[in-house]
Amino acid sequence: MVKILLIPFEMAVVSRKMCIFAITYFFMMDEDKNFLRQDNNYRTLKAFQKAECIYDVTFYFAHKFLALGDRTIDQMIQAARSGKQNLAEGNIDGITSREMELKLTNVNRASLHELLLDYEDYLRVRGLEQWKYDDPRCRQTRSFCKAHLDSAVYREKIRERSDETIANIAITLIHQCDVLIRGLIEWKKQDFIEKGGIKEEMYRARNDWQKRNGAYGAIPYTGNGR
Repeated sequence: MVKILLIPFEMAVVSRKMCIFAITYFFMMDEDKNFLRQDNNYRTLKAFQKAECIYDVTFYFAHKFLALGDRTIDQMIQAARSGKQNLAEGNIDGITSREMELKLTNVNRASLHELLLDYEDYLRVRGLEQWKYDDPRCRQTRSFCKAHLDSAVYREKIRERSDETIANIAITLIHQCDVLIRGLIEWKKQDFIEKGGIKEEMYRARNDWQKRNGAYGAIPYTGNGR
């Protein structure tokens, strides 16, 4: 701490404003633990939980019903994995970059739609039925999937089901997850409009600290938060 406090006097080449910022930032981080967003626990997101269900169902389906050596096995599993991992990565990256958070969340949507097409193709080329929206089986599946977000439930149930049924379950899960992700994207966009990005959060936190501690006046904020 002593070395930090002496920076303005020992380093003449450093501007006065930058030295003030360094000292202010040090104390602000020590005093204000909420400087960065603390709400980014992606495991609590319903979209992530449903994406995990999709991955587990797909992993079982691809290995159970596709022929060994079929490239579609890896493609489906990778699409399901991307649909889950990018949601987690985007949520964590969102702590410092709302732009990256939105990009990765949208990549998540794209991966799930790729997977959706794989399931639809599987049913179509094999002469199996993709259940219509008003089909009683589809209504029952929608209700079940809406009520269950624990992937363990699906890992147990699908072992008793046919490939047609599992494919339709996966399709239902993907559609529900897509709705959740679209809502998440809209919420993140609105949150950015109202609160800005990391630079604006830094500016507000620094100003708040200076007001509480009677420090030097704030340097006007001119950047665009990201």
